[in-house]
Amino acid sequence: MYKKILRPLLFRLPPERAHHVTFSLLRFLFYIPFVRSIFYLLYHKSHPSLEREVFGLRFKNPVGLAAGFDKDGKLFNQLGFMGFGFVELGTVTPLPQKGNAQPRLFRLPGDKALINRMGFNNEGVDKLYKRLRRKYAPVLIGGNIGKNKDTPNAQAVEDYLICFEKLYDEVDYFAVNVSSPNTPNLRELQDKEPLTRILKALRDAALRRSYYKPIVLKIAPDLTDGQLDDIVDIVRETGIDGVIAGNTTISREGLNSGAALLETCGAGGLSGAPLRARSTEVIRYLHKRSGGAFPIIGVGGIHSPEDAMEKLEAGASLVQVYTGYVYEGPGLVRDINKHLIRHATNR
Repeated sequence: MYKKILRPLLFRLPPERAHHVTFSLLRFLFYIPFVRSIFYLLYHKSHPSLEREVFGLRFKNPVGLAAGFDKDGKLFNQLGFMGFGFVELGTVTPLPQKGNAQPRLFRLPGDKALINRMGFNNEGVDKLYKRLRRKYAPVLIGGNIGKNKDTPNAQAVEDYLICFEKLYDEVDYFAVNVSSPNTPNLRELQDKEPLTRILKALRDAALRRSYYKPIVLKIAPDLTDGQLDDIVDIVRETGIDGVIAGNTTISREGLNSGAALLETCGAGGLSGAPLRARSTEVIRYLHKRSGGAFPIIGVGGIHSPEDAMEKLEAGASLVQVYTGYVYEGPGLVRDINKHLIRHATNR
């Protein structure tokens, strides 16, 4: 029903408008008695083979929703009944910010892809904190944290610590985003010295607590092998818990979409099917280079159960979807989990 009816209707709207309409529709539906149970029955899959223990957390299945879909925590309770093993919120910054000027989100239907230059638009960490206090969904929550656009890179660690401390009691793990291409100079924080400083500060803050929350690093797929080697060294040196590979790409290589459409879209991060191969390549490289020393969350170009399996076989412990969820619909999560159950039981 999604691909035949709902998606054609939503794709008639500008992408950002369609996103808000989807949120409004789901929030409305969940006010209707029994809808929560219906969604759970439709999309939830349970089987011992799906369960994963990663970062010291118990995931009921390995399929999560990537950050960016529910930036401000307005829908995580509803999404928690739609089959996900975990939902990552954000990217959130200490202060609210509007992000970049609209339009800033574009579809490439011929490539099953999106281009975005959202610019960390969010309502700020205080609003997210208040919404997380009303959590009732049976799903693990990740908090994806970033810095405000106007914060100089030299002071970035303070922004990350503000979000970290504010959300510490409300999320199950943290994702550190230094890899978005849409905040000026943010990717400079992926360099070894500033990144080590940020991660050490967060790790020290977690160790001072009476209970520990895992910290993972979200990296760009555009890093060279030498930079990926640095990431492996940084994870070892700082003692953080893992890596998300990866964020959107600034590359436009191999797209089917014409030059006119790409010119209309302009700058921004590309996500979706064209990212599948590179994302898997980065996962495989990190897993091999580190000797499997830390868990990897694989994200990028997952539009089918086979795409998810490819990431897991390359060395990912968990996977996340976003653009594939937009194109394929909520049945994607259920279908991936069904495929994983069949694969486990047929071995």
